[in-house]
Parts: sequence; structure tokens; C-alpha cells
Amino acid sequence: MTVQKKIVDLPKSQEIYPNFIKGKTIILHEGDTLEFLKSVPNNYINLVVTSPPYNIGKIYESKTDLQTYLSDQEEVIIELVRTLKVSGSICWEVGNFIENGEVFPLDVYFYDIFKNQGLKLRNRIVWHFGHGLHCKNRFSGRYEIILWFSKTDEYIFNLDPVRIPAKYPGKRAYKGSNKGNLSGNPKGKNPSDIWKILENEWEDAFWEFPNVKSNHPEKTVHPCQFPVELVERCVLALTNKEHYVLDPYCGVGTTLIAGLKHQRKVIGVDKEANYIEIAKNRINNFFEGKLRTRPLGKRVYQPTGREKVAKVPEEWINYGKNK
Repeated sequence: MTVQKKIVDLPKSQEIYPNFIKGKTIILHEGDTLEFLKSVPNNYINLVVTSPPYNIGKIYESKTDLQTYLSDQEEVIIELVRTLKVSGSICWEVGNFIENGEVFPLDVYFYDIFKNQGLKLRNRIVWHFGHGLHCKNRFSGRYEIILWFSKTDEYIFNLDPVRIPAKYPGKRAYKGSNKGNLSGNPKGKNPSDIWKILENEWEDAFWEFPNVKSNHPEKTVHPCQFPVELVERCVLALTNKEHYVLDPYCGVGTTLIAGLKHQRKVIGVDKEANYIEIAKNRINNFFEGKLRTRPLGKRVYQPTGREKVAKVPEEWINYGKNK
């Protein structure tokens, strides 16, 4: 029995575009993630990309104590690992849990859970963004962490689609048997695990995609939506065409859209009916060419100083002079 058939039999489940091109599958399931995962066969999924609830009291989650939260997530992770192919990977994107002003870095706590399931950490990737809530009693947080785990040593890693241009393409070896020959790869170099995306160039500093706030073209009602281009890099590097990409907390469908842009089969689960409906509409708009997404590798906007809001206001210039 195929996973499509079994998933569609679940209550409140829906499959859209089941015959989109030959062999393509798009599955959206409204319901409990753990219940859904138990219906998925062993060794079926190629890549899991998700940002689980952070247990910070958002409208779609009930805040619990940290250990209860981690225990609940461990149940989900056990099922995810079971469904993952031998060559599969999990990209688990998290921030921090805050309690009484104290910061608990969730990636540190999740590391042991994944290791206990036999997974191997390949990269701890930093996603840096320039805007967010301003803190009063500590420095403002401007990054989140993506833990990339593989199930085995036989994992997929496609470097060429995510190479960055060489900083010194004309550099040559100065000694050894290759002395005088070009030392780099004409396709570009391997980016670091901390990236900054510039126009037509991936500089080895930070993964810097603007978070989906205010005027971001992908903004929906979801309060913690991540950008499509963030997921695209995981999809391109860790899967091949026709592979299955699963998001067990799919929200408004960002992971699904990133997979569809690159000819992957996609599965998303969320308990919020509103988010499922938005995801469905976004997928419809994608196929109709109406969905606005931020282009892969687009330069992060930097104010020039000519804009009014980027100039130092006169009130600040004169602040304190008359005191």
C-alpha cells in the first residue's frame, strides 16, 4: 500500500494535485502530526525540513514546561527517524525557549534527542536575520539554528547546486605537483555553515535571509513563517528530483512550495485548519504563476541613507544638548 493511499484514508486528510505531471504528489493533512506519522511506512521519506513549535505560547501552541515539551517532541522525532530513508536527512530549525528572562537554546536540548536515535549531526547552520523583537534586558536575538542530521553515513549531499562563487578564482597552487595550476573548482567553492546571501553571490559569512515580517512578499497570517529560499537550499543540497520532502509542522506550506519549485514530491501536516487552507491557496497560486516569493539569492536590502527613515532625525541630533 502506498503512503498516498494510506494518508488519504485518514480523517480530515486531503490530497491535492495527485496527478500533477506524472509521478508528482502533493499531500496536505489537517490533523495531529504524531497520528499522521504513524501511518507513513518505514524508510519512505528523503528529507524532513521543519520548524517545530518553540513552546513560547504562540496562538497555535500551548506553552508547557520545557521537559514536557521536549518529551512530546521526542515522540515525533522517533517517528520521523523511522520514516526516513537510509540516505535521508532531517533539517530541524529552532530558536530559543525563554522562561523568566532566561534563555534556553533549543538546539542544545534537541541534539541529544537526535543522537539517542542514532542520527549524526552534519552541520549546525546559523540563519541570521536583521529584524525582530527588541529586547530590553538582554541583546536582541537575530539568528536561529538549523540542525542538519543524517540517518547514516550514506546520506545525499549535492554540493554543485549550492556552490558559491570563488572569492579568488584566479588563485593558483604555489607548490607541490599542482604548482602553477588553478587551485579552485570552476563550479565554485563549498559554502560554510554560516552564510550571507548577496545578489548573485553567496559570501561565506551568514545565511542571511530576511525573516518573513511586515513587507516581505511571502507574508501571511502565520506569526513564525520562514522564507522559501531558506528551505530551497536544504532541498537542493539534500534531495534529488522526485524525492519526498516532509514537513510535519507545515504551517502555511513554505516547505511544500520550496520542494515544488525544484520538482520534489511534498507532504505537509498541520493541526490548524486556517494554515492548511492558506497553504492550499499558496500552492494553487504557485501553479498559476501568482505566488510572490523572494528570488533565491536576492540581495538583502540595505538602506542608502537617502531614505527619510534611514536618516538620523533632528531630535536625536539635538538630544541632550539642552540638558
